[in-house]
Amino acid sequence: MLKKGTKLYSILTGSCPRCHEESMYQTSNPYALSQIFKMHERCSHCGLKYKIEPSFFYGAMYVSYAVGIAFAVAAFVISFLFIGTSLKTAFISIVATLVAFMPLIIRLSRNIWINFFIKYDSHAVEHHHPVKG
Repeated sequence: MLKKGTKLYSILTGSCPRCHEESMYQTSNPYALSQIFKMHERCSHCGLKYKIEPSFFYGAMYVSYAVGIAFAVAAFVISFLFIGTSLKTAFISIVATLVAFMPLIIRLSRNIWINFFIKYDSHAVEHHHPVKG
């Protein structure tokens, strides 16, 4: 079971990395493709600004490469080693997996990237003074 306060909780749920109280995204479903990149500007609980600087999430592209490789390896192992398909079919399963899971890979990569820089703070809500205006 995922516990609040862990990096894994924030990464897998897409919640604020500092307080874990709300989703960073306006739409929680990554497959709502027109909304995939739309994030709240700030956390309504602790006030964390998600886009720390302009182009902050460009770094997530590097993470998405690693996450994509993990998905591709998993697809290969399942199709070629467990099911016993041909190499050609295994390659097709890798491509299909990457296409099918691309929205999830994008979101996971952003979640991992921001969690490199922001630490969980159980007292973040107590210290927050809402921004007026």
